[in-house]
Formats: sequence, C-alpha cells, structure tokens
Amino acid sequence: MAVPKGKVSKARRNSRKANWKVSTPSIVECPHCHELTAPHRVCSKCGYYDGVEVKKVGKEKKETK
Repeated sequence: MAVPKGKVSKARRNSRKANWKVSTPSIVECPHCHELTAPHRVCSKCGYYDGVEVKKVGKEKKETK
C-alpha cells in the first residue's frame, strides 16, 4: 500500500491544482466604428457604448497665445 513519506506543503499541493494556462483576451468589434475593443467597455476610438455616446473623443483645439 502506498504511504506518503512526509507532509505535502500547501504550496506544493496548491501548485498541482492550479491551472497555469493563460487564454487570450476576448476582443469584439465596435458596432459604431468597427474598431476592435474589449467587450463591455467604452470604445476608445469613437466614445460609444451600447449605441450611446458616452464620452467625447476627437481632436482638441490647442489655444495659442
């Protein structure tokens, strides 16, 4: 019968149970400007989320003195 020779530490035990594989982040197409963005986030290119403009995005005019 197999008997362990010593106590298995928590770190050793948990490292066997851990899943170390990393998956690629999901990317979706913005329905407004068709740029690739993260899902459920405001599009950084056009500023739209769920068909509503959430933030203004565009060229800002610089004031000259």
